[in-house]
Amino acid sequence: MARQTSLYIGIMSGTSVDAIDVAVVEVIDNQQCHLISTLAVPFTKALRNEVIALCNAQQTTLTALGHLTNKLSFAYAEAVNLCLSTNKIKHSSIIAIGCHGQTVCHSPNSEFPFSMQLVNGNIIAAETSINTITDFRGMDLAVGGQGAPLIPLFHDFLFNNTQIVNREQPTVLLNIGGIANLSILNKGSTLGFDTGPGNILLDAAAEHFYNLKYDHEGSLAASGQCNDILLKHFLSDPYFKLAAPKSTGREYFNLTWLLKNIVDVTKTTELTFKTADIMATLCHLTAHTIAESILELDEHYSSGDLYIFGGGYHNQYLLSQLQQSLPNWTFHSTETLNIDSDYMEAMAFGWLAHQHVNHLPGNAPRVTGAKQAVVCGQLTKAPL
Repeated sequence: MARQTSLYIGIMSGTSVDAIDVAVVEVIDNQQCHLISTLAVPFTKALRNEVIALCNAQQTTLTALGHLTNKLSFAYAEAVNLCLSTNKIKHSSIIAIGCHGQTVCHSPNSEFPFSMQLVNGNIIAAETSINTITDFRGMDLAVGGQGAPLIPLFHDFLFNNTQIVNREQPTVLLNIGGIANLSILNKGSTLGFDTGPGNILLDAAAEHFYNLKYDHEGSLAASGQCNDILLKHFLSDPYFKLAAPKSTGREYFNLTWLLKNIVDVTKTTELTFKTADIMATLCHLTAHTIAESILELDEHYSSGDLYIFGGGYHNQYLLSQLQQSLPNWTFHSTETLNIDSDYMEAMAFGWLAHQHVNHLPGNAPRVTGAKQAVVCGQLTKAPL
């Protein structure tokens, strides 16, 4: 029997707001998913600043919100068209686009839970002539879930269909994006949640104190020393004590959160902090909360395989702290799975588009806390 092969596109712009990542993926017989082509299109400075300002302020006008949504959507469409033309892939060969959209407010625990991703599927579908799926979190929220993370279901699919991984011992996939999150795979059981800040506070501090977008390879942090008093105060935040399922975002962990915590410690201790020491302490915060989240699962998670992806994979100082905290774990790059560490999330949303088109679940109830598995996303058909 001939293999059933189909192409999808995934688009992701995460909490770091650094670039629009586009991934063309091939799904074979609903059993395999391969990364075919990729492209990262950096945000313009103006668009990035507008997104971050909205996330931090958490208020705007309706007109400004509408304009920003459409500006982002035109940027997504342009990135898709550029990716296809660069890689000489016909638009007509793509079944559908899965676009996560830009998260500006994630509020799954409020009286009326919601998660707001700015994206207009009509614009993407019209500009690319490709059916477009958006709003992947909405249905999971509607059936009692957090709406995030959605990636663990893809990881379960991916690892169930590869011979590289030893499923007899715990396997954890770690995304160090703006927010850090885990996919925990162990003998057919899948869990996952956001551990807390990944790069988001590090990037905010680099921009605030050094006028840099990020700390290249963690060199600034490596030049400083972790301050245990400051770290202890950071760790006292209630989020870290919450049990899973849990998820968070830029509306919670941001520059305002960081500066308030530093001021609080300064007031009570009269200490002052070197900027390099703040960077080092933030790296320790990310490493500690990730490691503790893994080790506290149960006694079986004292060792295993850890696959790392996302922007934080390039922060050598952060990885060194993580390795010290998880000495019995074997660290891997997702490159061993033939997946570029910068495109794992975009790839996942291409696969989630496939799930939607084929009326298959896009959430994992054990991960999000939803009452049931559901088809996720809203389809916008391209003009005829």
